Amino acid sequence: QVQLVESGGGLVQPGASLRLSCAASGFAFDYYAIGWFRQAPGKEREGVSCISSSDGATYYGDSVKGRFTISRDNAKNTVYLQMNSLKPEDTAVYYCAAGEALYCDADYRPNTADFGFWGQGTQVSVSS
Repeated sequence: QVQLVESGGGLVQPGASLRLSCAASGFAFDYYAIGWFRQAPGKEREGVSCISSSDGATYYGDSVKGRFTISRDNAKNTVYLQMNSLKPEDTAVYYCAAGEALYCDADYRPNTADFGFWGQGTQVSVSS
């Protein structure tokens, strides 16, 4: 069955780094874009980043540009989100999601409807 499993979340201080992983199975990973979304309490789910399958093109939300880096390892069916210079406003549950034949680049505007498979999420908390 299809599975997306996030890991790497935790509680860190402002300025620290975390690397989230999204391990995928049960579908043709090479043909899917993978996105990261986050949702803070009382707020809507927000698109953070996305990486295309075809050429590795990427999208970053304005709030994370220059701090977060997304990458994928197709041999391991895994996508990573390196998060540096974390801020308290980055606190949220982070979800990875897979979108079939989706192309996400700098002009992409995240839409949860573009993604058919979702993970269960991992909590990231940034606090002093």
